[in-house]
Amino acid sequence: MKSLIFTITLCIAVSINVFAANKSGKELKGDKFYFIYAFDKAIESYKHSKELTVEGQRRLAKSYFNINKYTESEIAYAKLVTMPDCNLSEDYFNYAMILKSNGKYDESNTWMDKYKNLKPNDLRSVDYDGNKANMSNLKTDDGKYKINALDLNTTAQDFGTSYYKNSIVFASSRSNAKMIARKSNWNGEPYLDIYISEMDGDQLKKPSVLARKLDGKMHDGPVSFTKDGNYAAFTKNNYDLSKKEKVVSLEIFFTNNTTGKWSKEEPFYLNNKDYSVGHPSLNANGTVMYFVSDMPGGFGGTDIYKVTKDEKGTWGKAENMGTKINTEGDEVFPFFEETNEVLFFSSNGRFGLGGLDIFICPTHGSKLGITYNAGFPLNTQYDDYAAIANTTTNKGYFSSDRTGGSGSDDIYAFDLLKPLNIGKKIKGIAKDKDSKAIPNTFITLFDDKGVVMDTVTTNSDGAFTFLVATDKKFALTGKKEKYSEGKTEVSTSEKDYVVNADVTLLSKEEAIAKKIEVGADLGKIVEASNTFTGDFKTETVYFDLDKFDLRPDAVTELAKIVKVMNDHPNIVVELRSYSDCRASKEYNQALSERRAKVSAWYIKSRITKPERITSKGFGESNPVNGCSCEGTVISNCSDEEFQKNRRTEFIILKK
Repeated sequence: MKSLIFTITLCIAVSINVFAANKSGKELKGDKFYFIYAFDKAIESYKHSKELTVEGQRRLAKSYFNINKYTESEIAYAKLVTMPDCNLSEDYFNYAMILKSNGKYDESNTWMDKYKNLKPNDLRSVDYDGNKANMSNLKTDDGKYKINALDLNTTAQDFGTSYYKNSIVFASSRSNAKMIARKSNWNGEPYLDIYISEMDGDQLKKPSVLARKLDGKMHDGPVSFTKDGNYAAFTKNNYDLSKKEKVVSLEIFFTNNTTGKWSKEEPFYLNNKDYSVGHPSLNANGTVMYFVSDMPGGFGGTDIYKVTKDEKGTWGKAENMGTKINTEGDEVFPFFEETNEVLFFSSNGRFGLGGLDIFICPTHGSKLGITYNAGFPLNTQYDDYAAIANTTTNKGYFSSDRTGGSGSDDIYAFDLLKPLNIGKKIKGIAKDKDSKAIPNTFITLFDDKGVVMDTVTTNSDGAFTFLVATDKKFALTGKKEKYSEGKTEVSTSEKDYVVNADVTLLSKEEAIAKKIEVGADLGKIVEASNTFTGDFKTETVYFDLDKFDLRPDAVTELAKIVKVMNDHPNIVVELRSYSDCRASKEYNQALSERRAKVSAWYIKSRITKPERITSKGFGESNPVNGCSCEGTVISNCSDEEFQKNRRTEFIILKK
């Protein structure tokens, strides 16, 4: 299986000639075998070298790993990480992974902690640190899955299933009676071919080759089909190599079967001998494909990408699935389950039980939810990968090289005994008080601590969707120019997968009317209303020292009060005017009454039912700050601070 997942990107000049002077003849011979994937022969040469360089020791450890000799690989890595010239953090990571594959979780964590200290921002370090406390849960069988071994497995490689009408198609290195049976240097087994088997309850019937026409001279498969089975995408080796280019990359090809025969294969436009593309997964109508590649620009190792066809049937630009899926490790074997919009994939970069683990990530369009490990018994300390599922029948298949199987890689069936733990989906509509959708509304999702989790701008239908965790509380706000800010709270503790959470926004006038309550400050309500337009900032009406005539800025503010009262003809308001303390109390009382009367006069002359306005002066009482002029403490306030007390307020007496 590893031979079809990973491309060993070695350059012949580097792998054989660099540091050759420091290498023994046996190590150089081992390098040659390593370069052509003959790992068993490379091991023999490396073992007989009196002393290996750091590079030779690393290749010995990797050679054991590549042919699934994990105990020997662990021993080789243990020596490698203690060698004086070993300073590669990647060696620490690989050692931690092989320890985990051998079931030594505590020791693995020790080396992962060292790796994290060296590379704290590495996505693998971040995922490890965030999930290591969950190890006991991952190892516990909580009854989600029932695993069934299949009788069709052989001692050869059998893996990589896909749905094809009422059958299952998979890749296998079993003998298919070819006249010339070529074998891979990697594991000495025949190259992979594509097989088909009919489903028979929990078992699969005796398989046969899907189509001789699709059999090449090297690896072919796995494959993915559209729902009608008429279109397929499959992986195969790149044959276009010169003698000096021994690196065999993977490519994707397409074929259709609308006439009862598979057509001549057509290459994917991203096929390139300098990197691999493979493991395609088509959606039901073949317009979207997920695939794996180690092309430049990724996060490292192999990443999962998504590509979409346009209306003319041409594949567009490939989109990397980002850090919610990919790491600096290897992410492989994507499968998109369309009923619940769930992406299955495997990774050795995310925190798991060992080797490749199966992960599940809910999606919605371009949005990705929280990726989680499928857990035991789907995952073990071995390689577990290539999961596919049908949530209508609650059945699926996956591949694994776990102990107890028939060969190096086997296919297993599983039953979904519980719904997939894919979190919850919050769906809602930004709407007005009449339930009419408000397009282009900016929706923000907050967690229960007020931290922003996600944002989205609604389309013409006002709809929004967020993918979130289960059993959590969230708040949502909606913002739109000339509307109030809408807010709603929601809990994802309900049983239903979809949680509805509409956000209602009010127009400027509706929001003001809602705020109008007896005893409220109408000036503050007007100030809040101006957040809808953002073209000016409302202040309280202020007066100059020892003056009661209306300043230009006061006229502007009073005009706003006039508009609100005309828009709401039943409001009754009292004007309350004040002075600062820099005169006698008697003088300040009279001055505040004059300020109240002139403010009331301005409004009365411009509104319907002027009797709705009354006014009253309160002198130097109720200062908004500590600017006092009498008593035991005399303030030394500035004129700007005294100004705050020379004001008129507007109190609602009746709504």
